[in-house]
Amino acid sequence: MPRRRTDVLLPLEEAVLELAIRRRRDGDSEFHGFAIARQLEDDRDRNLTAHGTLYKVLERLERDGLLSSRWETDDEVEPNRPRRRLYQACDGAADALRRSREIESAARLRPGVATH
Repeated sequence: MPRRRTDVLLPLEEAVLELAIRRRRDGDSEFHGFAIARQLEDDRDRNLTAHGTLYKVLERLERDGLLSSRWETDDEVEPNRPRRRLYQACDGAADALRRSREIESAARLRPGVATH
């Protein structure tokens, strides 16, 4: 199986990164997985296929340096709830999203060019 291009984001990766960038721009930069899942469902007007898929995307975006994460501190954890992992967009996230969309757009103009 051919490896996918690292400079082209998958649709769910683009959607997560776009929301993370928007939150950062709006001053509410940190989010947890369940919150982003709800926001994606609201924006897309449909349910995610699986939350496990979302967490794999978050992990991949962090591994690629587009998101960073941290665990909630003891002071932040609400009673009777486990700690949440909080994510936020990194400095290069907007450029990576723009680049991915440019590559996708150019590929659509050239039939037979696969990007994923």
